[in-house]
Amino acid sequence: MKYQQKDLEKFPHQIEFAISKYKKHNLLVQDYSNVVLAGLGGSGIAGKIVKTYFQKISPIPIEVISDYKLPQYVDAKTLVILNSYSGNTEETLSCYMDSLEKHAKSLVITTGGILHELAKENKIKCYFAEKGFQPRMALGYSLTYLFLILGEFYGKTLTTELKKVVVKLTNTDYYIDKAKIYFCGLNPANSQKWIILADTLSFPVGTRFAQQVNENAKGEAFVHDLPEACHNVIETYNRHLDSVFVFLYATHGPRLNHRFNFMEKLLNQHNQSVLRLNLKEFNLIHIYETIYVLDWLSLLIADKKKIVSNEIPNINSLKEFMKGK
Repeated sequence: MKYQQKDLEKFPHQIEFAISKYKKHNLLVQDYSNVVLAGLGGSGIAGKIVKTYFQKISPIPIEVISDYKLPQYVDAKTLVILNSYSGNTEETLSCYMDSLEKHAKSLVITTGGILHELAKENKIKCYFAEKGFQPRMALGYSLTYLFLILGEFYGKTLTTELKKVVVKLTNTDYYIDKAKIYFCGLNPANSQKWIILADTLSFPVGTRFAQQVNENAKGEAFVHDLPEACHNVIETYNRHLDSVFVFLYATHGPRLNHRFNFMEKLLNQHNQSVLRLNLKEFNLIHIYETIYVLDWLSLLIADKKKIVSNEIPNINSLKEFMKGK
């Protein structure tokens, strides 16, 4: 944790900052036919989490785009929210230009960069995060802004609940200790892969953990969703694998619970390490708490592997490579 502990400790502050800086957009769901959330990496995962949270109450489709182009159906009746921490993510900038051409209603979340300059030029509302973090360590800003933006959009006030989240997460030591308990119980020192089995609600949170293992611990991590994995991936669990398994779920339906129970029994037969995490309810407090403790766990994995978690040489090399293309 020594390389990124100070940054991760600021996660509650990021949430509080976004709450304090939020300004109403006065947009109403009945005026739009769909919503598109554009972003990649640490910025993109916020969209996936928020989409899952709101999809049960949304009367219109919500889509997350992590690519260069927006869907063909985007038009003047589409709300596009473009999220880039640096403001220079080339895919998101391309989506921004696409949104202008399609005459969509756009909002921006960023710290500055080219995206801010373009938004300023076109008088598009921006929600600003603080600079100084690597994008994956700045999730508190974009995730909270998106909850507030779409909460207002759907007529749902989330400020009070988000403030409760800040109060709970301020007890950093509690979440570090919880991550250490998970880590010791799994004994993952020599494991090469992390496999997350998640239900539909928890899948984006599982994806966030996989991404943190990828970037912070430089480890392979994959996410599979149940029940789909029961129809294909399950056949690969026929021997001991060099993997640690995490079950992540918020659904309380008996049929799906039986599937998780069977998966655990199957993996135990092959002496696999399994950690079961139940979000209890898919509400804001449990979403943020689970993200926070799993972020800490990713840093513990990095430390055990003696990885410098704040270095991203391959990503930086790719960026340099793409500059000449």
